[in-house]
Amino acid sequence: MDLTLSSLVAAFATTFVLVTFLYKLLRHKEVSPKIPEPGFAWPIIGHFHLLAGNDRVPHKVLGDLADKYGPLFQMKMGAHQVLVVSDSQTARQCLNANDRALAGRPKAIASEHIGYNYANFGLGSNTPFWRDVRKVVVLELLSNRRVEALRRFRESEAKTFVQDIYRTWARDKINESNVVKLDMKEWFGKLIIDSMLHLLFGHRYEEVGGWVKEVFRRNFELLGMFIVGDYLPWLRWLDIGGYEKAIKENTKEMDRVMEDWLQEHKRNRNSKSKEEEDFMDALLSQFVSNTDILNGFDADTVVKATCTAILAASTDTTSATLTWALSLILNNDNILEKIQGELDNNVGRERHVNESDLSNLIYLQAVIKETLRLYPPGPLLMPHESTEDCMINDYRIMKGTRIWINASKIHRDSSFWSDPNAFKPERFLTKYKEIDFRGNNFELIPFSSGRRMCPGMSLALQSVQLGLANVIHGFDIKRVSDELIDMTEAFGLSVSKATPLQVLLTPRLPSHLYL
Repeated sequence: MDLTLSSLVAAFATTFVLVTFLYKLLRHKEVSPKIPEPGFAWPIIGHFHLLAGNDRVPHKVLGDLADKYGPLFQMKMGAHQVLVVSDSQTARQCLNANDRALAGRPKAIASEHIGYNYANFGLGSNTPFWRDVRKVVVLELLSNRRVEALRRFRESEAKTFVQDIYRTWARDKINESNVVKLDMKEWFGKLIIDSMLHLLFGHRYEEVGGWVKEVFRRNFELLGMFIVGDYLPWLRWLDIGGYEKAIKENTKEMDRVMEDWLQEHKRNRNSKSKEEEDFMDALLSQFVSNTDILNGFDADTVVKATCTAILAASTDTTSATLTWALSLILNNDNILEKIQGELDNNVGRERHVNESDLSNLIYLQAVIKETLRLYPPGPLLMPHESTEDCMINDYRIMKGTRIWINASKIHRDSSFWSDPNAFKPERFLTKYKEIDFRGNNFELIPFSSGRRMCPGMSLALQSVQLGLANVIHGFDIKRVSDELIDMTEAFGLSVSKATPLQVLLTPRLPSHLYL
């Protein structure tokens, strides 16, 4: 009898504990927040169809979804879960509070080929190799010390740029009106590519600039595409759309030229003085003497991968920002006159703009800041991947989740920015004066933030400010007609202007400054 009673008590106690556990588990499941998700997922491919083949740029498609499902929602992209972030507070959670956990980069077909099997530090994940290569790049090219040391080089490039435009004007001007018609999208591309080729490899635009423009623009297009094999790996072998074939062909052409330059630098290393060395020379010295950095790669591969990373990141993005800035200026009355007035007051008309002038050009800085707000170089920041479980806004984010941060949507958030779609540089002289893009104000993150923030921000800003200041100081510029300039965005990882920027120019400085 006692045994039966004991058995009943034990059974009752066990049942009670089990029921209590199940109740709490089910109750927790009911109240546990679930991340919003668009309802029109297809079997197997999930939400892939919303982006692949869409005739609208991805950041706008995702922005519309954010309006419906909120600033944080998830999508099933084939075999992968993707978290889409569209507000500054959640971006802060990702890039600050969870900076370490979300510092990974997802693997992708384009990254694999273009990045030399992830020897490209910008496309690789958060590893000691990535950190070591990044330190070398900052030391040799992007540190404040190096940026300042290269000041005269950038000033010389900007002056040559203005003189080249003047020579074209003198040759091709329309006699009756004394103006020349130019595509400034092409000219800005030439300025940045020429500067970076000289800085990185000792070459000039006239030698290989056209090739660089085409190959690296294509790279950005391919890196920004939604390729089926990235999201449905078991279908990669089919190469639907032929994208992997195109990537391989483009990469083969890129590597052929990089290999030629590398061998040229190896042959000439001992005949160069320290002052004559370029970035590729510096990398050769660093990686040949410090093989511990290489993480199993050979030194040649890391040199080529690092140089292509810098060249790709600096050319298309910087020239696109210059193009967007001038387009916005010409589409908005009186902005050009205000910039020229500031330049005349601080520089005058008897010399070119120097970098020492830039800190006094407060209105020009506001124009560039507003340009980066409306047209960030990468409207969708480079994707992140969680390397461990973490919490974002009370949601549990599992290891392996991909994170897309929609900077374009954040920059146009009407709950923070007044009249968010309007071009108003003055906002950064008044209400938003303290807002900056150096990674602390998450309402404005054109260069991202945290440990994966763009290390070339200072160099890019100097190039944009100096290039824009010199062309506006040196020329009166007008639209070719009364119609506003077309602001259609092209597809790609870096979103550039889809159409040319045709303008009419005439010199506004004394002729001896152009000679």
